[in-house]
This record gives sequence, structure tokens and C-alpha cells, in this order.
Amino acid sequence: MKPMTDEWIAKAEADFATMERECNAVENPNYDGICFHAQQCAEKYLKARLSQADISFSKIHDLVALLEQVLELEPQWESFREDLAYLSDFAVSFRYPGESADADSAFDARSRCQRFRAVARNALGLEA
Repeated sequence: MKPMTDEWIAKAEADFATMERECNAVENPNYDGICFHAQQCAEKYLKARLSQADISFSKIHDLVALLEQVLELEPQWESFREDLAYLSDFAVSFRYPGESADADSAFDARSRCQRFRAVARNALGLEA
């Protein structure tokens, strides 16, 4: 594994751990945070896969745009297009006043993130 790929994976796993902690919070779970960290985890796994293949990418949060770059390497990831489009909105939408996540959207984001993470980890030769 390339050192930069390892760094992207470590960052993705930190976001995943934060998302999981908030999902398990008994009092006052941060639904906005769950959605944001689900998006961030998926973004960083996409960037890890691109990094491992020496494919450059922009500093963007658009998961579908990143997916487009990854598809040559991982064509089966096309099946995640809808999930990644859903998660992509959470890079910004709940970070500012005006919109807030609810439990349903947070746990949906978590589920989509978990599914994508498992496939991304497998592609990188890691345990799901």
C-alpha cells in the first residue's frame, strides 16, 4: 500500500469511527454529524482508491465525480452511484443553518456508507 493511500484510509476510518460513535449515542446524537461523516468516509475511500492507482483528483466533495474517475478501475462500483449521490449532498447541506438531518436520514446515510466502505476496503485488500 502506498503511504498516501494509507493516510486516506486512516482519515476515512476516523470519519467512520466518529459516525459510528454518534449512531450509538444514547443522548443527543448528532444526526447532522452522522450524515457528514458518512459522506466524508465515502469520499476518502474513493480518494484512497484513486491514490493507490496514481490517478490525480481535484479537491472536491462530489462523490459522483470521484466515482466517474474510479469506474475504470472498479466498474462494479457503478452500483453505488445512487448511494454516493445521496451521500454527496451531506458534504455541505447540514453543516450550516437552514437544514438539519433527522434520525431516518442519518441512519440511511450510515447504512449506505457501511455498504460502500466494505466494498472499498475489499478493493484495497483490507478486511471489511
